[in-house]
Formats: sequence, C-alpha cells, structure tokens
Amino acid sequence: MAFPSRCFLAWALLGLCSAAASELPPARWEGVLRLPRREISLVLDLARDGDQWRGSITLVGLGLKGAPLAEVRVREGEFSAVLADALVDAQHGPARLQAKLQPDGQLSAEFQQGGNTAALTLRRTGEPLVERAPASTSVARGFEGDWQGDYELLGYPRKVTLKLQNQPGAPARAEFVIVGRRRNEVPVSRLVQQSEFLTLEARSFGLTFEGRLEPSRGELRGVLLQGPLEIPLTLRRPH
Repeated sequence: MAFPSRCFLAWALLGLCSAAASELPPARWEGVLRLPRREISLVLDLARDGDQWRGSITLVGLGLKGAPLAEVRVREGEFSAVLADALVDAQHGPARLQAKLQPDGQLSAEFQQGGNTAALTLRRTGEPLVERAPASTSVARGFEGDWQGDYELLGYPRKVTLKLQNQPGAPARAEFVIVGRRRNEVPVSRLVQQSEFLTLEARSFGLTFEGRLEPSRGELRGVLLQGPLEIPLTLRRPH
C-alpha cells in the first residue's frame, strides 16, 4: 500500500506546482505595441493588496504615465482591465488590456482602443510601481471663476475656456473646453492647487495644464503639455 500513497503524493505535488506556475505574479511588465505607422512602449504595473488587484499603464510617446486601471480581474493566469479615465472613445468606450500567462513566463496580450486591436508580448522586468493618483483639491478664491485663452497648434488656432468652482466637502469642479476645428469638452481627471500653482490633468486627452496665478495681472500663466509638445498658454479673466 506504500507505493500507491507515494504515487498519489507525487501527483498531488505535481498538481500544486502546475497551479503555482499558472498564477499571474504581481510585477512590472513591458512590451511594444506595433502599430501601422509607429511603435509605442507599453508598461503595465500590476500589484496585489490582499485579495484586491490594482494596476496602472504607461504608454511612452502618448503622454500617458501611470494611468490607473479599473475593473482589474486576475484569475488562473488571465488578466483584464480597462483604463479608468484615459483614451476613452465616444463610440467604443475606454481602452482595454487583456493578457494570458504563457508557459515561458511571458504574457500574450491584446490592447483594444477605438475599435482597433493590437497584439503584443509583455515580459516581466521587475517589481510593480503602481502609481496612486494624488487626490484633487479645492482651490483658493483667486482661482475660482472663468478663464479664457488661446493658442495655435499645427497652424490652427484654439480657444480655451476654463471654469473653476469649489464644492462643499469635495474637490473643486473644473469645466475645461478647447475649441478648434471642433468643440472638445475635456474631462478633467485631477485638479490640484498648491500655493500659487495649479495643475490640471485630462488623461483621456493626454493633456496637462500647469499654470501660475499672477493676481496683479489677472492671469493664470503656464504651459499646456501633450506628449512631447509644450505649448505656452496664458488664461485671463473674460472682459
């Protein structure tokens, strides 16, 4: 009777090893999206807090760094998530990443955005560095109200309007609109005021505005950042 017992134990241990090998480990994963006209480096940071998974994505070249993931699901070596508030397509919804762990320890993945799908392979490169998005804040009275400005990009003028309004017991509300060849109501992901400085992030557009309040001039003077672009932008009170 000893031989069957040893046999059973061996098979049990083999099963445990196979199960462990199929589990997706928390890690930093990196790969390259090969699109028709360009290549974009993708970094996936996937961490685990107890039974809860959280993650973020960086797309080098698109101005997207540490964008938080939502609907993170990890089960039996398979992973899926959506970008919480970045690269949202009006028709197809948020961008999505899904992946499956392969026997060689790499992830076979698909990135879906705007009705398009790109396959890529992700390899483990280190420990996860999931960025927690800093909380938005209220704003001082000097920042509240309406602001207007304009800039030019690729030969086309753009008009910008920004309205900041505090809310009781909540971060300030921002209405950010850019009008060029069409009107874009830009959803603000994060708004932070520190001293005379204001930072406004719109991850779905890959935009960041960094400005400094100059009360004597009635201006919010700064720059609009989008990917490699850095565009001077001064906002003023409307007349």
